[in-house]
Order: sequence, then structure tokens, then C-alpha cells
Amino acid sequence: MATDLSEVPLTRPATTPDDGPLDERLYDLIEERFRRVVRANPILGTYVGIHTEDGRLGDGSRDAILGELDADKRHLSELEALDTSRLSPLGRFERDLALHNVRREIFETDVVRRWERRSFALDVVGDGIFLLFARDFGPLGDRLVSIADRLEAIPAFLEQSKTRATVPQVRLWQTLEIDAAEHLPALFREVRAASDRTLDRSEHRRLCAAIDRANVALAAYRTWLQGTLPGGTDDWALGTERYDELIAHRAFDGLDADAILELGWQQLRLNHDLRSAAAREIDPDASEADVIDRLKEDHPATFEEALAAYREAMVRARSHLIERDIVTVPDDERIEVIETPDYLRNVVPFAAYFSPPKFDANPTGIYIVTPAVHDDPNAMREHNRTSMSNTSVHEAYPGHHLQLSVAARHPSLARLEADASEFVEGWGMYSEQMMREEGFDDAANFRLNVATDAIWRACRIILDVRMHRGEVGVDDAVAFLVEHTAFETANARAEVERYTYTPSYQLSYLLGKVLILGLRDDERRRLGDAFSLKQFHDTLLRNGSLPISFHRRLLDGELDEAGVGARGAGAAAS
Repeated sequence: MATDLSEVPLTRPATTPDDGPLDERLYDLIEERFRRVVRANPILGTYVGIHTEDGRLGDGSRDAILGELDADKRHLSELEALDTSRLSPLGRFERDLALHNVRREIFETDVVRRWERRSFALDVVGDGIFLLFARDFGPLGDRLVSIADRLEAIPAFLEQSKTRATVPQVRLWQTLEIDAAEHLPALFREVRAASDRTLDRSEHRRLCAAIDRANVALAAYRTWLQGTLPGGTDDWALGTERYDELIAHRAFDGLDADAILELGWQQLRLNHDLRSAAAREIDPDASEADVIDRLKEDHPATFEEALAAYREAMVRARSHLIERDIVTVPDDERIEVIETPDYLRNVVPFAAYFSPPKFDANPTGIYIVTPAVHDDPNAMREHNRTSMSNTSVHEAYPGHHLQLSVAARHPSLARLEADASEFVEGWGMYSEQMMREEGFDDAANFRLNVATDAIWRACRIILDVRMHRGEVGVDDAVAFLVEHTAFETANARAEVERYTYTPSYQLSYLLGKVLILGLRDDERRRLGDAFSLKQFHDTLLRNGSLPISFHRRLLDGELDEAGVGARGAGAAAS
């Protein structure tokens, strides 16, 4: 295993006789930026399976952020200077994607500037420890040594992170960070317990001392966070002009914010009608609210039983894909289902997924499920048996886990960096509908839940646009979400609070689903009787987590299928 980042072998599309004279220069530039970004963000390295940086947290300072911004601007100039006539068709496609990636990153850092108005330091700390602890890419003892290194870096990293706060901090966001400071010690306690059984005496003492110092630093940082509240601001919305710019940078297949908002309202009405019809099918004599309440009461007695039920639903969905020949399922993909760690529970109110690391030898996806938000006594109602089926389709098969497992096999670093949420999250939502179309758990109660989840995602579109244009505040957004979804209020509030600092992400789910359905309809018209649902799915998945507009270019024949297939399968180390 490489011990220096510069020695880590990366992947790029395999060479062919059709390469342009500047293709290798393009891939060199993309690779140089990728190494730089991993060096600056060691948690990203751990996330993708590059472990030379596992003992670092990186530089959390304002100067480091601005230095990366300057480096990205230089990288953008170098990409723009490439003569496209000297690139192959695939090279031009990869250059366009790399330009999309870096322009969007520059806009986020230089214009949106969330990093300047909220501390994200504890997200970095929590993810940095959790990923090393939860993923079994190496012996636990070795991983605990890297965890000790990162724990020792926490005091300096937290001090560096304070330098970002040169403008009033958003009170809501700082409150979320204060909450994370309260919950991170629980993760440290789990690490300490594992170290008791694993490390030798000297390494165990080092790790315990690092935890003690980290807890002291956390307490001091929490005090600092509380001190930012009196001079803070409640103004977190981007405003119409910047929000519209952000939507343009997302490359949503030509749609602007107004069109996306109208689509949200249309989908809200459509799925309310679908849910009402399913409720009448279940019990024509009961109200829709009573039917939903009855379904939410059908849940396991304990969260441990719920986790087992999530696993069972996931396995059934995987078997259905294979039996019906709906999409190719690799033999060597792996996934684990675990409880959401404490520090994430108030920002992940239901479930989430960590993708398999591209560069690990045996990559494994992690599907996390949240027991409760703020110890809500009604939390088990959200783990009802009907909902678990849909969540496992979305998060695992054929949703995020399958899609991201296949995407990680593509050698393009530009595609790895794209990570387009309208495709990733859109595919998860598309999977929910497609699986019912293909006969998986297609009874009325499951269809009611699919409609409920689509109502939720339609609300996300509406709230994403309206909240960040400054038209709707948090309390009204929570009430809107509860009214339309029947979520428990604690879960709805955790949802809405996350929307405030993830503009354009939440709308990606249902918007992406609608766009993928549009791609499917277009392919059916184009190919007629030759259309194959499995081939459509396989083509999308093997080309990676691209923006929908880039998938459309491939489906429209910008690159012939043989070329894409050959490039997608090959991987040349550099």
C-alpha cells in the first residue's frame, strides 16, 4: 500500500488509437487537481479509499479555503486553455464535465460562501472518525492508530476553523453545531471501548489521552460557538439572484428555478391524488389520515428488530432485481446496515448512505438508519413496515448502493468528482417507482408509501426554492411539511433545518426522478421495439453519477456506445 499521496495509483480512461494529442494532458490536469483536493481534504481521501491521509484532518483555516479557491481558479484557466480540436470525443466530454465540476465548486466557495457563515468543523471531525471506525478496509488496530492521529489533531483544527468566522454566523447553523459538540463524545466512547480490546497498552494510553484532549477542545469550541450567537444572524437564505445562479450552475437539463418550482407543485398535486386512491383501496370507509395512522402503527417493537427488517427488505429487493433481470447486479458488491451515529441523528432524521470507497480493495457501502430524533417517543412510527420497504429500495437496491457501487468502477476521476445529486438522488427515487412497476411490493399499502415519499420530495422542491428565495421561514416550512407528509414534527423540523444550508440539493430527488423518467421515455421512442429496460439501466449506472444533461448527451449518441463501453471497462493506472 502506498504511504505517500503522490504514489497512490489513480485511474483514467484507457488509451486507444482514437485518443487526441491532448487527452493525456487533460487527464494529467484532472489528476493533479484530485490529488490536491484530497491533500487539502483528508476526509475525502478516506471516503474514496485513499488511506495515505488517514492520520490527518487537514487545515481548517480561512486561509486554507481561500488558497484552494485560488488553486481552483488556476485549474479552471488551464482547462479552458486546452484546444478542444486536439481532444478525442471522449476527451471533450471529460473536459466539459471537469469544467462543470470546478465552476460549480468555485461558485459555492466564492459566491455562496456557507463556509464563512457556519462552522462545519465538527462534521469534518465526526466523519473523519466515523469512516475510519465503521469501514473495515484494514485491521481495526491499524484504523484505531489513525483515529488516534486524527483525535490528536482536533484541538488545532478547531482553532483553525474559528478563523473562518469573519462575518456574523447564522444562529440556526451554529445551534446545530453546538448539538453536534454534545453528541460527538458518544462516538469517542465507542472508539475507546474498541481500543480496550484491540490496542497494546501504549497505543491504548495514547488514544485515551487524545480522546481526553479532544473532549476538552470540544467543550471549549462549544463555548466559542455559543459566544457567536448574540452577534449572529438569522438570515440564511441565498436570495433570488444567487439562488437562480446556483440552479444554472447545476445544469438541470435546461430547467430554471421557476420551472422547477412549477414542477414541484404539479408533482405535489399528482401524488396527493395517488395517495388518496391507494388509501381508498386499502379501506374505502376510513379517512386517508386514519389509513396512514394505521400503517404507521404497524412497526417492530424495538429498533433492533427494525434494523433486521430493513436488512430483510433490502435482501428481497436485491433478489427481485436478479430474478426479473431488471439491472445487472455485480457479484462482489457489499453493504452493511447500521444505526446512525449520535452526532448525525439530528441532521439525518430517517436514513442515509455512505458509498463504497472506489480505491479500497473490498469496497463496502454503509446504510445508516436513525432510531430517533431528540429521543422522540413516536420515532418507531417512522420505522413502519410499509416505509421500510421503500427506504431500502431507495438506499440499497437498486438505489444508492447499487448505483454508486457500479459508478465507482468507472475509471474517470472527473466522473468521480461530479457526484451529481440530481442523478444520485433522482435514481434513488426513480427506483422506488420502477420497482413497483416491476412487481416488487406493489400492494396498495406500498403504493401509498411511494406516493407519501413523493409528496415529501415534492415539498422539498417547493421549500428549497421558496426558502432560499426568502419567501418561507423555518416554522412555516415545518408546518407545510407536516401537513402534506404526516411526518412526526421532530423529524420534519430536522429535515427543514438541513434544507437551510443545502440549497438546490433537496430538490434534486424528485426533479432527478422526473428527468430520468423523461430520459427513459425518450429512449423508448427512439429505439421502439429494440428498447431494453435492463440495457437502459446498465448504461446509466456504468457511466457514473453525471448530471442528467451529461447522461442525455451520451444517450443521444455524442459518443458511440462501443467507445463508451470500452472506455468504461478499462482502467490505466498512472
